[in-house]
Amino acid sequence: MLFDYVSLAGGLVVLIIAGDILVRGSVGVAQRLGIPNLVIGLTIVAFGTSAPELVISLKAALTGSGGIAIGNVVGSNIANVLLVLGMPALIAATPCGEDGATKNAIFMVAISVVFTILCFFSPIGLMGSLILLALLAVFLGDSARAALQHRKERKAAAATAADAQEDDDDGLEDVEGVPDAVAVAGVYIVLGLIGLPLGAHFTISGATSVAQDWGVSDAVIALTVIALGTSLPELATTVMAAIRQHGAVAIGNVIGSNVFNLLAIIGITTAIVPVEVPAEILKLDIWVMLACAVLLLVLAAKKICLGRISGFVLTAAYVLYIFTVYCLSAAI
Repeated sequence: MLFDYVSLAGGLVVLIIAGDILVRGSVGVAQRLGIPNLVIGLTIVAFGTSAPELVISLKAALTGSGGIAIGNVVGSNIANVLLVLGMPALIAATPCGEDGATKNAIFMVAISVVFTILCFFSPIGLMGSLILLALLAVFLGDSARAALQHRKERKAAAATAADAQEDDDDGLEDVEGVPDAVAVAGVYIVLGLIGLPLGAHFTISGATSVAQDWGVSDAVIALTVIALGTSLPELATTVMAAIRQHGAVAIGNVIGSNVFNLLAIIGITTAIVPVEVPAEILKLDIWVMLACAVLLLVLAAKKICLGRISGFVLTAAYVLYIFTVYCLSAAI
């Protein structure tokens, strides 16, 4: 019994550290390529912080724990909006009105609706996987287009020393812990990719045993303990972005992570093995996820800057959600 808890806690710690290292390395490489802040948040950082969810969901599906695979993604998307945006706002103002954020938030809501529809045709198999991966290709293609456009504008702006200096100040060079050398950043990425599967192994083993000991379903454990644990890299990244006033990275990280969770993680997982969607997720959690997606769209469209009151409300909403999930589980 004690070993199960140690395995779960140790696995989450390894996932957090590995995810953080992967993010730092990814951002370091992205800086050298001149990618804009929002695109970094939407792609490089978002994929890096979503890597723990990918490893856990894939491993869970392969071991027959479909509830963990789906619950992990749904729970992480909820945590990303309520907790990952809420807690940093308690520390520093977090603007949500970056250029391009609204367009990407609309896309996030659209794919959330598509994912919800697929869930009601459970299990999600190869056909659903192809739909999700096709939408992922569209998202990545648009992000690549935005990056190329930014680089063209950056070259034009570099015509004068003043414009070049202004462009440099818009980057991420002052983010603490990001390696300056490409070679060092590459080592960070490799270490992160090695640590993630190790952490996932211990997390899944511990979580499955704990779920059995508590008499709680795999889906509930995934929606709460694992989803929160794998969302910590997003939380750490967004806190740092808020403190250093990189609003584009903060909002981009949340939107991009949610997109990757639905399209890449579920798309890749269901391409390998069909995943059954637990009935309890269809009753509450999928709708909470949709509501969170719409809320994020409103924040981006209205260009709202989250302060301490907003952060408290979002964080309290997440605590209420967790409490509700456990109460409903206990009532079953």
